Amino acid sequence: MDRERGESEDNLDYSVANVEKALHQLYYDPNIDNKNLAQKWLMQAQVSPQAWQFSWALLSPNKVPEIQYFGASALHIKISRYWNDIPSDQYESLKSQLFNQIACFASGSKIVLTRLCVALASLALNMMPERWPNAVGDMVKMFQTESSDVDGKARCMALLELLTVLPEEFQTSRLPQYRKGEVRNALAQESGAVFPLLQQLLQTDSPVFISQKALKCFSSWVQLDIPLLDCESLMQASFSSLQNAELFDTAVEALVNAISQPDAQRYVNTLLKLIPQVLQLQEQLRQAVQNGDMETSHGICRIAVALGENHSRALLEQVEHWQTFLALVNMIMFCTGIPGHYPVNETTSSLTLTFWYTLQDDIMSFEAEKQVVYLQVYRPVYFQLVDVLLHKAQFPSDEEYSSWSSDEKEQFRIYRVDISDTLMYVYEMLGAELLSNLYDKLGRLLTNTEQPTSWQHIEACLYGFQSIAETNDVNYSDVIPGLIGLIPRINISNVQLADTVMFTIGALAEWLADHPVMINSVLPLVLHALGNPELSISSVSTLKKICRECKYDLPPYAANIVAVSQEVLMKQIHKTSQCMWLMQALGFLLSALQVEEILRNLHSLISPYIQQLEKLAEEPVVVVLQQVFQLIQKVLSKWLNDAQVVEAVCAIFEKSVKTLLDDFAPMIPQLSEMLGQMYSTIPQASALELTRQLVHIFATDSTHFVPVKALFLLVTSVTLSIFQQGPRDHPDIVDSFMQLLAQALKRKPDLFLAENCDVKALFQCGIISLKFPEAPTVKATCTFFTELLPRCREIQPIGLVVHENGKLLLQATLEAIGGQAPRNLMDHFAEILFALNKHCVTYLSIWLKEVMQQQNFPSSRLTQVQKETFSQQILRDRVNKRRVKDIVKEFTLLCRGLHGTEYAAEY
Repeated sequence: MDRERGESEDNLDYSVANVEKALHQLYYDPNIDNKNLAQKWLMQAQVSPQAWQFSWALLSPNKVPEIQYFGASALHIKISRYWNDIPSDQYESLKSQLFNQIACFASGSKIVLTRLCVALASLALNMMPERWPNAVGDMVKMFQTESSDVDGKARCMALLELLTVLPEEFQTSRLPQYRKGEVRNALAQESGAVFPLLQQLLQTDSPVFISQKALKCFSSWVQLDIPLLDCESLMQASFSSLQNAELFDTAVEALVNAISQPDAQRYVNTLLKLIPQVLQLQEQLRQAVQNGDMETSHGICRIAVALGENHSRALLEQVEHWQTFLALVNMIMFCTGIPGHYPVNETTSSLTLTFWYTLQDDIMSFEAEKQVVYLQVYRPVYFQLVDVLLHKAQFPSDEEYSSWSSDEKEQFRIYRVDISDTLMYVYEMLGAELLSNLYDKLGRLLTNTEQPTSWQHIEACLYGFQSIAETNDVNYSDVIPGLIGLIPRINISNVQLADTVMFTIGALAEWLADHPVMINSVLPLVLHALGNPELSISSVSTLKKICRECKYDLPPYAANIVAVSQEVLMKQIHKTSQCMWLMQALGFLLSALQVEEILRNLHSLISPYIQQLEKLAEEPVVVVLQQVFQLIQKVLSKWLNDAQVVEAVCAIFEKSVKTLLDDFAPMIPQLSEMLGQMYSTIPQASALELTRQLVHIFATDSTHFVPVKALFLLVTSVTLSIFQQGPRDHPDIVDSFMQLLAQALKRKPDLFLAENCDVKALFQCGIISLKFPEAPTVKATCTFFTELLPRCREIQPIGLVVHENGKLLLQATLEAIGGQAPRNLMDHFAEILFALNKHCVTYLSIWLKEVMQQQNFPSSRLTQVQKETFSQQILRDRVNKRRVKDIVKEFTLLCRGLHGTEYAAEY
């Protein structure tokens, strides 16, 4: 029976009639199961040997387009996937049959014509260069020959379709790597047969649909890295086409693709010729902005940014042309400051932000003498940029903002985050002068009595301060006291302004810790905001930062803070997560008080919640702990091998450490010794968690560094031996260990300078852990690497290991992105790439080139062009983390064959 079934499957009747019947079922049968069955059967039919027979029959002129399309698709699949099954003596007849069919369909169904062109393109790529040396020239000749059956325009369109799909088919073809190089070179040489034809079509009075097709064809060919020099005439024609509204979008695409070729920077003279052509578009750009024509302004901006962003270094180096390049920079500045609110009245300004990073990076990478010259020209430009960005970051009027959709509001929020990233980056170039500049602006806005200032101006100016203070050390700045003095003068009449005031105060919490006399200027504002549910996140997170950074200066305000917090907790103003933050803030605050005050405040706080917070009320204080410590040691001496007992002991001390914080200090030597003993006997995640708490709270304190360091080195050494024996059975230990290492790097990177700290072994453990199937372990490991990479410069052993083994990390990260890790972890791997690019950019560009040359790496579905594009995108984006995450998400879809699928869209 089985044998019979096997035979019947081999001889399935893939006849023309049956294929047509199945197609009818696929398109018209309302039953979804029948549709699925038909689709499955048709997929088998397409790859069957009989496809060679039925395909041609399905192309017959009396069939409907859906049936003809299936025939053409089957031919493409046979040629592209099963090329080796075709006897070489049949190549020529297959070629002439395809040419004939294309000629027949030149005036027929467009979708069938395209499919047939793709099939012939696949045939050409498989035969080039040996078996069909002048494939492209032959195609051009074949379609230029007069034919009584097909009119000239239809022939021309069929030829352009064929020439357009040829490079596209090359990009997605399954040619082996060595053949790809050969065929790419052959195609590049044959551009000589294509470009003059396109030139001719674009210069004569061709109908719009032919000019459009010619531009699309040019756009397709430039992606084969044709030398920019050879593209000059067609780029000139593309610039002329921008004046025609119907050709505008296609011409923009062609120009952007040509300018963005990786190889283009070799042709500096051509790039210099392009600048005046781009500058000539300024009038058209101004007109478009005036008329609210967003599509045109967007397109022209894309061209200007493509030239500036991809070639800023090459153009900066042409010192004698500095004024021309500066004019292009000013044109891009105009695009950044385009009137209107993003994303409602304009969508162009966001395109320019990466350009400003790139230009600054290139200027700052020159040697000192050159840099001085460039800074003279570009510092004023960047001060102007700050003004423009602050203007763009402004909220619209309350009335207008309330009419925006939630999606528009979210896009605007993300846009402001991008502006914030840009300002933070610009600060590296402009330094203290930028803060003074912002302070003067804010001062003028707040003291101008003649003309009342809108809250939007004040908010944007503060937002600029906050963007810089959040990520840069501004403690030395002499304008901060003035700023803190100005904040109470702000008339807070609006939620957005109030939020920004809160976040600005939060960003200055470290400065307040160094200048406690100023706490009283801003603390009342924060406590007042706590009572407003709309300011929940900003007010609570700011209070938490102040309590964490300034806890030793807060005892005079403690009673007030506790009273206000208690009131808002009772009124249930905040969500659970904000209540947790508020409790953490109070934890920081109370830890700096005397034990009696801690207990008194805890009692008043906890009384109303005694049911929910019973566990908090049971927390032992340090005195009690010291008394019971001996008892716990006795218990442990008997039960040291019992995992549950060890876990319970760790839980007691973890709660105690978190609650008492610095007051736990007298017990550190005893606990460190006991923890080391516990972990050496039975390694457990709970002991690592407790070690992490000790590192977090006490490693920075010189009086406790010695016992904490000894504990850290001991647990590290024990865990390394677990890795040697095989860590796969201990994902929880690996997870907690990676978290511990990350915490140590964050709080006290000096731990990695210890003689017996084997940084190389820890790095190798990280690479092993990246490949674990458990998501929490992978996340923790990614955090370890994102904390490790920024320490390359300051901690020599780390720098050494990264430079020697960073390529392995890159390889493991790309393997994960290539499909070995779940898609929901991609943001974490993107963080590693971002950190590598920020802290090891020179090495990263070399490593990327090396690893991406491996065949089928990181996925067999990728073309070399896709890999190169990804590498360039990653190397280009050194500041905008969100964009890097988006690039990685796109790339992982390509790697997994999901790009453009419904599944990817739904995910």
